[in-house]
Amino acid sequence: MKSTNEFISAIRLVSNPDGTSTFEIGKIPTLKRMNTTAFWISTATEEWEKDAHTAPRRQYVVTLKGNILFKVSNGSTFHIEPGIILLAEDVEGEGHSWEMVNGEEWQRLYIPIADHADDFFVQD
Repeated sequence: MKSTNEFISAIRLVSNPDGTSTFEIGKIPTLKRMNTTAFWISTATEEWEKDAHTAPRRQYVVTLKGNILFKVSNGSTFHIEPGIILLAEDVEGEGHSWEMVNGEEWQRLYIPIADHADDFFVQD
């Protein structure tokens, strides 16, 4: 996955109709006005977050520092690190789990996506 001037690399977590979760690899266009109203930064990690859970809302998760290994229902995994945007959209079903790789802190920015707004994700 490589970012360009027109796009930034992204991975989207999604819920399947059968209650499982999966992910899609793609990108998000740069300089696109996105329908959001708030954001917050987190460095805290609670143990329950590492167990399988759904996203609390549709949101962009921008990693500022850290390398995170995510796992979905079928056991497939992917890495998130600075330069790759995570779209957490698996708001129903089994959800996902994650663990930190090579480090002890995950600095991230959460940006909720407004209800019914386009996430601008383009699947590869």
